[in-house]
Amino acid sequence: MNFSALLRLMVILVQLWPCSPSPQNSSTQNTAQSFTAARRVKRGWLWEPFFVTEEQTSLHPVYIGQLKSDLDKQDGNLKYILTGEGAGSIFVIDEYNGKIYVTQKLDREKKPFYTLRAQAINRNTQLPVEPESVFIIKVRDVNDNAPQFLDGPFVATVPEMSPEGTSVTQVTATDADDPSYGNSARLLYSLLQGQPYFSVEPKTGVIRMASQMDRETKDQYLVIIQAKDMVGQPGAFSATATVTINLSDINDNPPKFQQRLYYMSVSEEAPVGTTVGKVFAEDSDLGDNAAMDYFIEGDSSDVFDIITNNETQEGIILLKKKVDYESKRRYSIQAKAVNRYIDERLVKEGPFEDTTIVKINVEDADEPPVFTSENYVMEILEGAMSGSLVGVVTARDPDYDASPVRYSIVHSTHLKRLFSINEHNGAIITTEPLDREIASWHNITVTATETRNPEKISEANVYVQVLDVNDNAPEFPKNYETFVCENADSGQLIQTISAVDRDDSAEGHNFYFSLAQEATNSSHFTVKNNQDNTAGIFTGKSGFRRQEQFFFYLPILIQDNGTPPLTSTNTLTVTVCDCDTEVNTFYCRYGAFMYSLGLSTEALVAVLACILIFLVFFLAIVTIRQQQKKKPPFSEKMEEFRENIVSYDDEGGGEEDTEAFDISALRTRTVMRTHKPRRKVASEIHSLYRQSLQVGPDSAIFRQFISEKLEEANTDPRVPPYDSLQTYAFEGTGSLAGSLSSLGSNTSDMDQSYDYLADWGPHFKQLAGMYTSHRSGGD
Repeated sequence: MNFSALLRLMVILVQLWPCSPSPQNSSTQNTAQSFTAARRVKRGWLWEPFFVTEEQTSLHPVYIGQLKSDLDKQDGNLKYILTGEGAGSIFVIDEYNGKIYVTQKLDREKKPFYTLRAQAINRNTQLPVEPESVFIIKVRDVNDNAPQFLDGPFVATVPEMSPEGTSVTQVTATDADDPSYGNSARLLYSLLQGQPYFSVEPKTGVIRMASQMDRETKDQYLVIIQAKDMVGQPGAFSATATVTINLSDINDNPPKFQQRLYYMSVSEEAPVGTTVGKVFAEDSDLGDNAAMDYFIEGDSSDVFDIITNNETQEGIILLKKKVDYESKRRYSIQAKAVNRYIDERLVKEGPFEDTTIVKINVEDADEPPVFTSENYVMEILEGAMSGSLVGVVTARDPDYDASPVRYSIVHSTHLKRLFSINEHNGAIITTEPLDREIASWHNITVTATETRNPEKISEANVYVQVLDVNDNAPEFPKNYETFVCENADSGQLIQTISAVDRDDSAEGHNFYFSLAQEATNSSHFTVKNNQDNTAGIFTGKSGFRRQEQFFFYLPILIQDNGTPPLTSTNTLTVTVCDCDTEVNTFYCRYGAFMYSLGLSTEALVAVLACILIFLVFFLAIVTIRQQQKKKPPFSEKMEEFRENIVSYDDEGGGEEDTEAFDISALRTRTVMRTHKPRRKVASEIHSLYRQSLQVGPDSAIFRQFISEKLEEANTDPRVPPYDSLQTYAFEGTGSLAGSLSSLGSNTSDMDQSYDYLADWGPHFKQLAGMYTSHRSGGD
């Protein structure tokens, strides 16, 4: 292989694969190296660049290049073989001269290159004369694909009033053609719709603001972007995309009142908090940008108030203070609406507020009387006579007609009525003297009613304070228990006393203690003031004897500092105890109790012993009775009753069967009663039925008959050992038969005579015949 041929081969390889290294590049480079090695041994391949244009169509195969070995002597001994991608179908080779043809139309976007292998063999020996070499056929691109916007639809948002040049969004189109070859994939962007508000960068597709736009004018724009390949040259393909651009709101509009003047009215009797009316300021912005607060400016802010309804953005005017038609009939207030949130960047565009005038008329109403004060405080000395004046309340009708007013007191049904009021002038007087120590304050509810319209009523509270008068003398706060030992020394403190006073002293209480006049001559005890509203009781002598005097009663005189001063005498009881120095309180109380009963200790012990003996005796009796109640009612053991239970499983023959069993076996021998033979009742019935015609159930004869039957049942050993019910029928005075009961009969029909049945009349004729024939048959 000569040098020029090798150089041409390397140029061909560079043209075939100019990209960065890849597996295919590596194969190509290895091939070049093999050709270089072939050059050294004067062997190798020789070919021209292989390119095929995509979308190329022809009726015949299209020549694309030739493979040739430098050992080919053009004598037909070499055979060229082509293998690899598309060999034999897409690409064919002339086995004699190595020319390669393409037989089909190729699409670079589907497959940009094909890798094939070439080999030259000797036809005679079928041995390769050149090593197998790999080469590439590259499909050359043509502009056969239009650009595409794959990320649509496009939606973008930008704040309104954004400055010119503000980036809105970026749209990007793609082209399937080869960007490394020619201009088929080089795109150029342009704006088909959206001027003069927007612009687009030709190479990047970035959409920008071309002017400031107001959302309140138009809040949405449709922009059409075109992407064209071949850098926009004639014949290029293009595609379009629609971009929806929304303008977001900013607070660039102040609130505006719908009206410059509002008229409202309110009744003078409307309570505080009543809604007077509503005002509304409109803001073209949205959301928080349209939020606003309402205010009242001027002196009317103390009578009226305004609040903001955050849902409707209305200003609600409320009554802050009651109005009076007679005092002022008309108000003029200025309401202001201010944006709640203001963009600092737009402060210079302000002010973001607006004002309006609201005129409010006060409507006249029939008002209830009005007291000169809602609460009155009055005073009166305790003990004042009934009918004393406490104070006067005043009310008037605020209306122009000035209706007269009638006063009254609301009395509680469960409280005593201590006050009354003059219904004409409102003078309050007492109905009885008041005692401060019982109640120092009294609460009264006074009403004022219009005489022309009794439904108009108002109330006022009157608080009456009862002033203190020194009408209660001081006294002991409790009953003192004072003890003194028999061996007490003279001048010994045995008790400290104090005092209380139910009165109220402005300067504070100051009590003075002393012995009453009748006790000043006694030398047993003395009283000493401590100058702190207490006093000490001291012994006036040494030694006391219980046998001589058990109790001492000291009259203590207590005086207060009131005007005039009051004095009371309180008795202090001093008990003498059997002790030396220290007092045993319990023992002293016990001794005092015994002394008051007039009993000695020995007598008390005897009484207690008697009580103890009586209790022991009583408990013994109760115990004995309880034991007796636990004994069984029979002397026999319970087992005896169970052992004598006899069970019969026979069915008797009825009332006439008296031989089925002996019922006497059910009775124990201990409870067997003496049998009293029963008399025949047949003759009794025969003799008594005639008497029953004249007697009734309450007669002595009937009672005697029942008593006899009861006695027989009680003594009959054949009856069951339990209570039984025996019935005796009695027909009454109108019956000729008398009693027909068979319970009293213990004899058989054969032993009785029924001849008397014939005398009972025609009603018993059949019965008489039955018994007569029965008796005859039996005989």
